Amino acid sequence: MKHTSGRPVRLGPRSVAALVLVSLIGIAAFTWPLFADAGSAVTSHAGDAPWLFAALLPLLVAVVIATIADCGMDAKAVAMLGVLAAVGAALRPLGAGTAGLEPMFFLMVLSGRVLGPGFGFVLGSVTMFASALLTGGVGPWMPFQMLSMGWFTMGAGLLPAPHGLRGRGELLMLSAYGFVAAFAYGTVMNLQGWVLLQGLSSGISFEPGAALHENLVRFLAYVVATSLGWDLGRAALTVVLTLTIGSTLLKALRRATRRANFEAQVTFEGPKKGAPGEAAHRTYVTYEPK
Repeated sequence: MKHTSGRPVRLGPRSVAALVLVSLIGIAAFTWPLFADAGSAVTSHAGDAPWLFAALLPLLVAVVIATIADCGMDAKAVAMLGVLAAVGAALRPLGAGTAGLEPMFFLMVLSGRVLGPGFGFVLGSVTMFASALLTGGVGPWMPFQMLSMGWFTMGAGLLPAPHGLRGRGELLMLSAYGFVAAFAYGTVMNLQGWVLLQGLSSGISFEPGAALHENLVRFLAYVVATSLGWDLGRAALTVVLTLTIGSTLLKALRRATRRANFEAQVTFEGPKKGAPGEAAHRTYVTYEPK
Protein backbone atom coordinates (compact mmCIF):
# COMPACT_ATOMS: atom_id res chain seq x y z
CA MET A 1 0.00 0.00 0.00
CA LYS A 2 1.28 3.41 -0.96
CA HIS A 3 -0.04 6.50 0.73
CA THR A 4 1.28 10.04 0.98
CA SER A 5 -0.50 13.00 2.43
CA GLY A 6 -1.74 15.76 0.16
CA ARG A 7 -4.33 18.48 0.13
CA PRO A 8 -7.60 16.73 1.09
CA VAL A 9 -9.49 18.20 -1.85
CA ARG A 10 -7.05 19.30 -4.52
CA LEU A 11 -7.74 21.55 -7.48
CA GLY A 12 -7.76 19.85 -10.87
CA PRO A 13 -8.09 21.45 -14.30
CA ARG A 14 -11.89 21.20 -14.35
CA SER A 15 -12.14 22.65 -10.84
CA VAL A 16 -9.90 25.56 -11.78
CA ALA A 17 -11.93 26.26 -14.93
CA ALA A 18 -15.22 26.26 -12.99
CA LEU A 19 -13.84 28.54 -10.26
CA VAL A 20 -12.36 30.97 -12.78
CA LEU A 21 -15.68 31.15 -14.63
CA VAL A 22 -17.80 31.80 -11.55
CA SER A 23 -15.27 34.34 -10.23
CA LEU A 24 -15.19 36.28 -13.49
CA ILE A 25 -19.00 36.44 -13.51
CA GLY A 26 -18.92 37.57 -9.89
CA ILE A 27 -16.37 40.33 -10.53
CA ALA A 28 -18.42 41.58 -13.47
CA ALA A 29 -21.59 41.53 -11.36
CA PHE A 30 -20.00 43.63 -8.60
CA THR A 31 -18.26 46.19 -10.80
CA TRP A 32 -20.41 46.83 -13.88
CA PRO A 33 -22.27 49.85 -12.39
CA LEU A 34 -18.93 51.67 -12.19
CA PHE A 35 -18.69 51.54 -15.98
CA ALA A 36 -22.34 52.20 -16.84
CA ASP A 37 -23.39 55.41 -18.59
CA ALA A 38 -25.15 58.08 -16.53
CA GLY A 39 -28.08 57.94 -18.95
CA SER A 40 -28.33 54.16 -18.79
CA ALA A 41 -31.66 52.73 -17.73
CA VAL A 42 -29.90 50.56 -15.15
CA THR A 43 -27.03 51.84 -13.03
CA SER A 44 -27.35 49.72 -9.89
CA HIS A 45 -27.89 46.15 -8.72
CA ALA A 46 -31.63 46.58 -8.21
CA GLY A 47 -32.53 44.39 -11.18
CA ASP A 48 -29.56 42.10 -11.75
CA ALA A 49 -29.64 40.11 -8.49
CA PRO A 50 -32.22 37.52 -9.68
CA TRP A 51 -30.22 36.91 -12.86
CA LEU A 52 -26.99 36.57 -10.89
CA PHE A 53 -28.63 34.12 -8.49
CA ALA A 54 -29.99 32.07 -11.40
CA ALA A 55 -26.51 31.87 -12.91
CA LEU A 56 -24.77 31.20 -9.59
CA LEU A 57 -26.63 28.05 -8.55
CA PRO A 58 -25.71 25.90 -11.59
CA LEU A 59 -22.16 27.23 -11.42
CA LEU A 60 -21.86 26.09 -7.80
CA VAL A 61 -23.08 22.65 -8.82
CA ALA A 62 -20.51 22.70 -11.63
CA VAL A 63 -17.71 23.42 -9.14
CA VAL A 64 -18.79 20.47 -6.98
CA ILE A 65 -19.05 18.12 -9.97
CA ALA A 66 -15.69 19.26 -11.34
CA THR A 67 -14.00 18.79 -7.96
CA ILE A 68 -15.47 15.31 -7.55
CA ALA A 69 -14.46 14.40 -11.12
CA ASP A 70 -10.90 15.61 -10.55
CA CYS A 71 -10.46 13.86 -7.20
CA GLY A 72 -12.64 10.76 -7.53
CA MET A 73 -14.47 11.53 -4.28
CA ASP A 74 -17.77 10.05 -3.22
CA ALA A 75 -20.91 11.28 -1.48
CA LYS A 76 -19.17 11.50 1.91
CA ALA A 77 -17.55 14.77 0.89
CA VAL A 78 -20.87 16.27 -0.15
CA ALA A 79 -22.42 15.10 3.12
CA MET A 80 -19.63 16.77 5.10
CA LEU A 81 -20.14 19.93 3.08
CA GLY A 82 -23.83 19.93 4.03
CA VAL A 83 -23.07 19.46 7.74
CA LEU A 84 -20.55 22.31 7.81
CA ALA A 85 -22.93 24.58 5.90
CA ALA A 86 -25.68 23.86 8.41
CA VAL A 87 -23.37 24.62 11.35
CA GLY A 88 -22.18 27.84 9.72
CA ALA A 89 -25.74 28.94 8.99
CA ALA A 90 -26.67 28.32 12.63
CA LEU A 91 -23.67 30.31 13.89
CA ARG A 92 -24.31 33.41 11.84
CA PRO A 93 -27.39 34.73 13.69
CA LEU A 94 -25.58 34.50 17.05
CA GLY A 95 -23.85 37.83 16.63
CA ALA A 96 -24.69 39.32 13.24
CA GLY A 97 -26.62 42.17 14.80
CA THR A 98 -23.92 43.23 17.28
CA ALA A 99 -20.93 45.23 16.01
CA GLY A 100 -20.23 42.80 13.19
CA LEU A 101 -19.49 39.88 15.53
CA GLU A 102 -20.10 36.90 13.24
CA PRO A 103 -18.57 33.60 14.47
CA MET A 104 -19.29 31.82 11.18
CA PHE A 105 -16.27 33.56 9.60
CA PHE A 106 -13.92 31.67 11.90
CA LEU A 107 -15.50 28.34 10.90
CA MET A 108 -15.20 29.22 7.20
CA VAL A 109 -11.48 30.00 7.56
CA LEU A 110 -10.69 26.65 9.19
CA SER A 111 -12.98 24.67 6.88
CA GLY A 112 -11.46 26.25 3.79
CA ARG A 113 -7.99 25.39 5.09
CA VAL A 114 -8.89 21.73 5.56
CA LEU A 115 -11.23 21.13 2.61
CA GLY A 116 -9.30 23.10 0.01
CA PRO A 117 -10.26 26.00 -2.27
CA GLY A 118 -12.79 24.26 -4.56
CA PHE A 119 -15.04 22.86 -1.86
CA GLY A 120 -14.23 25.90 0.26
CA PHE A 121 -15.83 28.18 -2.32
CA VAL A 122 -18.96 26.05 -2.50
CA LEU A 123 -19.12 25.74 1.29
CA GLY A 124 -18.99 29.52 1.78
CA SER A 125 -21.68 30.14 -0.82
CA VAL A 126 -24.02 27.40 0.39
CA THR A 127 -23.58 28.47 4.02
CA MET A 128 -24.60 32.03 3.19
CA PHE A 129 -27.60 30.78 1.20
CA ALA A 130 -28.73 28.55 4.08
CA SER A 131 -28.23 31.39 6.55
CA ALA A 132 -30.40 33.72 4.46
CA LEU A 133 -33.20 31.16 4.43
CA LEU A 134 -32.83 30.57 8.17
CA THR A 135 -32.90 34.24 9.16
CA GLY A 136 -35.24 35.56 6.47
CA GLY A 137 -32.44 37.62 4.99
CA VAL A 138 -33.37 36.92 1.38
CA GLY A 139 -33.00 39.96 -0.84
CA PRO A 140 -31.07 41.37 -3.80
CA TRP A 141 -27.90 41.28 -1.69
CA MET A 142 -28.01 37.50 -1.16
CA PRO A 143 -26.23 36.30 -4.36
CA PHE A 144 -23.52 38.89 -3.73
CA GLN A 145 -23.10 37.61 -0.17
CA MET A 146 -22.83 34.07 -1.52
CA LEU A 147 -20.05 35.08 -3.91
CA SER A 148 -18.17 37.09 -1.29
CA MET A 149 -18.29 34.31 1.29
CA GLY A 150 -17.26 31.79 -1.37
CA TRP A 151 -14.16 33.86 -2.15
CA PHE A 152 -13.48 34.32 1.58
CA THR A 153 -13.48 30.55 2.22
CA MET A 154 -11.65 29.72 -1.01
CA GLY A 155 -8.82 32.06 0.00
CA ALA A 156 -8.22 30.04 3.17
CA GLY A 157 -7.87 26.92 1.02
CA LEU A 158 -5.25 28.63 -1.14
CA LEU A 159 -2.96 29.48 1.79
CA PRO A 160 0.54 27.92 1.50
CA ALA A 161 1.91 24.76 3.16
CA PRO A 162 -1.33 22.80 3.69
CA HIS A 163 0.67 19.91 5.21
CA GLY A 164 4.04 21.41 6.04
CA LEU A 165 2.75 23.87 8.62
CA ARG A 166 1.08 22.87 11.86
CA GLY A 167 0.64 24.11 15.39
CA ARG A 168 1.05 27.71 16.47
CA GLY A 169 2.50 28.83 13.16
CA GLU A 170 -0.54 27.63 11.25
CA LEU A 171 -2.94 29.30 13.69
CA LEU A 172 -1.06 32.59 13.37
CA MET A 173 -1.24 32.38 9.58
CA LEU A 174 -4.98 31.61 9.65
CA SER A 175 -5.58 34.43 12.12
CA ALA A 176 -3.74 36.92 9.91
CA TYR A 177 -5.70 35.75 6.88
CA GLY A 178 -9.01 35.90 8.76
CA PHE A 179 -8.27 39.45 9.94
CA VAL A 180 -7.43 40.78 6.47
CA ALA A 181 -10.11 38.76 4.66
CA ALA A 182 -12.83 39.94 7.06
CA PHE A 183 -12.13 43.52 5.97
CA ALA A 184 -11.99 42.41 2.32
CA TYR A 185 -15.39 40.73 2.64
CA GLY A 186 -16.93 43.88 4.13
CA THR A 187 -15.36 46.08 1.45
CA VAL A 188 -16.63 43.91 -1.41
CA MET A 189 -20.13 43.83 0.06
CA ASN A 190 -20.02 47.60 0.55
CA LEU A 191 -19.48 47.94 -3.18
CA GLN A 192 -22.77 46.15 -3.79
CA GLY A 193 -24.75 48.42 -1.47
CA TRP A 194 -22.92 51.64 -2.24
CA VAL A 195 -24.04 51.84 -5.88
CA LEU A 196 -27.62 52.08 -4.64
CA LEU A 197 -26.80 55.45 -3.02
CA GLN A 198 -27.36 57.77 -5.95
CA GLY A 199 -28.41 61.40 -6.22
CA LEU A 200 -27.76 62.22 -2.55
CA SER A 201 -25.45 65.17 -3.32
CA SER A 202 -22.96 63.69 -0.90
CA GLY A 203 -19.20 63.31 -1.16
CA ILE A 204 -19.50 59.60 -0.42
CA SER A 205 -22.46 58.62 -2.63
CA PHE A 206 -22.17 56.83 -5.96
CA GLU A 207 -22.24 59.12 -9.00
CA PRO A 208 -23.45 57.28 -12.14
CA GLY A 209 -21.36 58.09 -15.18
CA ALA A 210 -18.56 59.76 -13.20
CA ALA A 211 -14.92 58.91 -13.92
CA LEU A 212 -13.79 55.64 -12.37
CA HIS A 213 -11.13 57.23 -10.14
CA GLU A 214 -13.64 59.78 -8.80
CA ASN A 215 -16.10 57.07 -7.81
CA LEU A 216 -13.34 55.01 -6.22
CA VAL A 217 -12.37 57.95 -4.01
CA ARG A 218 -16.03 58.34 -3.02
CA PHE A 219 -16.23 54.63 -2.30
CA LEU A 220 -13.18 54.63 -0.01
CA ALA A 221 -14.65 57.55 1.91
CA TYR A 222 -17.93 55.64 2.20
CA VAL A 223 -16.16 52.54 3.59
CA VAL A 224 -14.28 54.54 6.20
CA ALA A 225 -17.37 56.49 7.24
CA THR A 226 -19.87 53.65 7.45
CA SER A 227 -18.43 50.16 7.96
CA LEU A 228 -14.85 50.24 9.23
CA GLY A 229 -15.91 49.67 12.84
CA TRP A 230 -18.28 46.85 11.88
CA ASP A 231 -15.56 45.09 9.87
CA LEU A 232 -13.10 45.50 12.76
CA GLY A 233 -15.45 43.63 15.12
CA ARG A 234 -15.78 40.78 12.61
CA ALA A 235 -12.00 40.61 12.09
CA ALA A 236 -11.19 40.72 15.81
CA LEU A 237 -13.63 37.94 16.68
CA THR A 238 -12.25 35.76 13.88
CA VAL A 239 -8.72 36.18 15.26
CA VAL A 240 -9.75 35.47 18.87
CA LEU A 241 -11.70 32.31 18.01
CA THR A 242 -8.96 31.02 15.69
CA LEU A 243 -6.25 31.42 18.33
CA THR A 244 -8.31 29.99 21.20
CA ILE A 245 -10.22 27.02 19.78
CA GLY A 246 -8.83 26.81 16.25
CA SER A 247 -6.42 23.97 17.04
CA THR A 248 -9.18 21.74 18.40
CA LEU A 249 -11.46 22.36 15.43
CA LEU A 250 -8.67 21.82 12.89
CA LYS A 251 -7.91 18.42 14.42
CA ALA A 252 -11.61 17.47 14.34
CA LEU A 253 -11.98 18.52 10.70
CA ARG A 254 -8.86 16.66 9.64
CA ARG A 255 -9.97 13.55 11.49
CA ALA A 256 -13.29 13.72 9.68
CA THR A 257 -11.60 14.04 6.28
CA ARG A 258 -9.39 11.04 7.01
CA ARG A 259 -12.39 8.93 7.94
CA ALA A 260 -14.13 10.06 4.78
CA ASN A 261 -11.08 8.91 2.78
CA PHE A 262 -10.48 12.36 1.29
CA GLU A 263 -6.74 11.73 1.17
CA ALA A 264 -6.51 8.56 -0.86
CA GLN A 265 -8.24 7.17 -3.91
CA VAL A 266 -8.65 3.43 -4.30
CA THR A 267 -8.15 1.86 -7.71
CA PHE A 268 -8.39 -1.77 -8.73
CA GLU A 269 -5.90 -3.30 -11.16
CA GLY A 270 -6.22 -6.45 -13.17
CA PRO A 271 -4.25 -9.63 -12.49
CA LYS A 272 -0.48 -9.36 -12.85
CA LYS A 273 1.89 -12.01 -14.07
CA GLY A 274 3.62 -13.78 -11.24
CA ALA A 275 5.80 -16.76 -10.72
CA PRO A 276 4.84 -20.05 -12.40
CA GLY A 277 2.03 -21.71 -10.55
CA GLU A 278 0.89 -18.54 -8.83
CA ALA A 279 -2.87 -17.96 -8.80
CA ALA A 280 -3.88 -15.87 -11.82
CA HIS A 281 -7.04 -14.45 -10.31
CA ARG A 282 -5.37 -12.30 -7.66
CA THR A 283 -6.56 -8.66 -7.58
CA TYR A 284 -4.30 -5.80 -6.55
CA VAL A 285 -5.55 -2.72 -4.72
CA THR A 286 -3.58 0.50 -5.01
CA TYR A 287 -4.00 3.65 -2.92
CA GLU A 288 -3.17 6.65 -5.05
CA PRO A 289 -2.19 9.92 -3.37
CA LYS A 290 -4.15 12.98 -4.38
